[in-house]
Amino acid sequence: MSGAVQAGYAPPTGPDQPAPGRRRLRWLLAATVAWAVLLAVLTWISVRDDPPTVREQRSLAEAGPVVDRAVGELLAAAGDGGAAWLVPDVLRRGCRVTPFADGAALTRGVEVLLADDDARGLLQRVADRLPADWRAGVRVTGEGPVLRADAGEFVAVEGRSTGSGRVRLTAETGCRPVGAGYRAPTADGGSEAAMVTELLGGFGGAAGPVEVSAAPCPDGATARTATAVSAPDRPDRPTLPGALSRFSDGTLQVRATTELYAYRSSRTVVAERVDGRVRLTVAAICRR
Repeated sequence: MSGAVQAGYAPPTGPDQPAPGRRRLRWLLAATVAWAVLLAVLTWISVRDDPPTVREQRSLAEAGPVVDRAVGELLAAAGDGGAAWLVPDVLRRGCRVTPFADGAALTRGVEVLLADDDARGLLQRVADRLPADWRAGVRVTGEGPVLRADAGEFVAVEGRSTGSGRVRLTAETGCRPVGAGYRAPTADGGSEAAMVTELLGGFGGAAGPVEVSAAPCPDGATARTATAVSAPDRPDRPTLPGALSRFSDGTLQVRATTELYAYRSSRTVVAERVDGRVRLTVAAICRR
C-alpha cells in the first residue's frame, strides 16, 4: 500500500496522543479548579484579616459587647444631667438577615429624668462627651431634637425625648445572625438591690424579685441598676416624697410630685406610681 495520504483524510491519532479537543478540555478544567482554589484562599484570608464591611458579617454574639460598652459610655455622658439609670435590654427575634436566614436585634438603653424640659440641652451635652470617633451630633427634626452616633461595628446610637423631662438613649445592633447568642453582663444587686428592698418596705414591700441590669463603665467600673415593684398600693400608704425625702437630705432633688420622686446622690433613686403600685429604681451609674 502506498504511504501517501489521501486528500481530505486525517491520519489516525495514536493511543498516546489525545485529541486536541480533549487537551483543551483538560486545560480548561485544570484552570477552573485552580481559580476556585484561589478564590477560596482569598476569601478565607479576607474573613480572617479584613474588618466586616456590612452588618450581616458580625453576629449578635460579637456585637453584644459593643452595645454593652456603648450604654456605659452613654450613662457616663448623661449621668450628671439628671437622674439616669439603665433600662432592661430588649432582644427581638425573628427578623430577617437575608431572605433565607433569621436573626435577632438587640437594643440597650439609658433613661434620663431631667429637672427641667431641656431635652435638647442634655442631648447636646451627651453628644459633646461621647468619643470623637463616634461622630455624634444632634439635629432638630419634626419629632424634636435627635442625637445620632456610630459606636462602631455597625452599632447605632440614638437619643430622643420620650416625654416631658424624659430622654431615652439607646444603642442598637439592627438585625444580625444570632451566632452564639447575646449574654448580658451580670452583676449581683449589691447595695442597690438592698436599698430597693428597704425603700419599698414603706409601700408594703416588693411584690417580686429585684431585677438587676449591668454595663461596663469607661473607667473599668460596673454600672448597676436595681428595680422592683411594690405590692398594690393602699390609701393609707405614705406619699412618695413623704416616704423617701428623709433618704435624700443633702442630695440633688430632680423631681418631687405625688406620682414621681427622684433624686441623685452617690446613686440615682427614682420612685414612680404606675397602675396602683410603686416602681422603685436605684442605680450606681458611670462617672466621668
